[in-house]
Amino acid sequence: MTWSSLSQTFAILAVLAAISKPLGAFMAAVFEGGRTFLSRPVRPIEGLVYRVCRIDPELQQNWTTYAASLLSFGLLNFLFFYALLRWQQFLPLNPRGFGTLHPLPGNSVPMTPDLAFNTAVSFLTNTSWQSYAGESTLSYLSQMLGITVQSFTSAGAGMAVAIALIRGFARQGTDRLGNFWVDLTRATLYVLLPLSLLGALFLCSQGVIQNFHPYGQVTTVEGARQTVAFGPVASQEPIKLISSDGGGFFNANSAHPFENPTPLTNFVEMFLILIIPAAFPFTFGVMANNTRHGWTLFAAMALLFSGGCLITAWSEQSGNPAFKVPGGNMEGKEARFGIAASAVFSVVSTASSDGAVNSSHDSYKPLSTLVQMFNLKSGEVIFGR
Repeated sequence: MTWSSLSQTFAILAVLAAISKPLGAFMAAVFEGGRTFLSRPVRPIEGLVYRVCRIDPELQQNWTTYAASLLSFGLLNFLFFYALLRWQQFLPLNPRGFGTLHPLPGNSVPMTPDLAFNTAVSFLTNTSWQSYAGESTLSYLSQMLGITVQSFTSAGAGMAVAIALIRGFARQGTDRLGNFWVDLTRATLYVLLPLSLLGALFLCSQGVIQNFHPYGQVTTVEGARQTVAFGPVASQEPIKLISSDGGGFFNANSAHPFENPTPLTNFVEMFLILIIPAAFPFTFGVMANNTRHGWTLFAAMALLFSGGCLITAWSEQSGNPAFKVPGGNMEGKEARFGIAASAVFSVVSTASSDGAVNSSHDSYKPLSTLVQMFNLKSGEVIFGR
């Protein structure tokens, strides 16, 4: 075990412990319709959404109406995203010609009906199973209007359901669980969009790209020609992490330097994955009028998370005794960050069931893989939602 892995694990837990409680209380106030520091700038936008969509914010739904609203929203999302993927060849912001009969040399025509269906269902359900490489499959418009929007809507719908569940525990003698459309709107406007905006500005300052340039052609040090993908990455990266969608703009995901360029961005990306799941116990505590319950839930999550981080880091840094390679098991790791940052990121990703990765999980040792499988099988109870 090295100081690097210990410091990263406890630094993440310390930052989460400091921020989760105020964020959890803020979220409770948002979903209960209370005033917050964002009320003044955001409430007019919220009211406009209600008027345009003809939503009555005072209308309370029972569980069947709430569930029907959720399912109908999901169906509309699926149809929109599927159509976007199938018709991206007719839409703008497609400099590589993906989906056309004559794409640029070296590209295929990948958006078959089954792949479009798989992708739409995957991001709709927050599963984010990617059986394609984003930079060689999706146009800029499909990345922005498809993947990024689905990350917002799937996360907002998930938060709305979590809030309805909390209301079910907190409210006595009523079958009213709130209003799905109101909860979805507030989750997006007050929580997801502000966090994503701050995250995007920070990532841009660290070197994450945000442009609409055509892909570049460069000459490598060996003299070969290579295509370098560009695109609006910084606007997609934060919500990919915050929403637990994890769908990378690039196939290499958070191992790509255009998505995750520095050790500081690596730390912040892990923090963004965990911040909302870590805040929800305190939201529950405030809405249930018992903050001790929130601390109890957070402590249980933190214990399981830190145990997984320490075991994984120790296992990977010990290396394989059969090969006696100094420095531990570097196979499949992100060489820029080292074993510790890759190991902790793998636990963050699997504990939250987020698809974002900065290393190859199938290159981990058996004990580390056991931790990852335990995290996945736990069903997102470790900083998940």
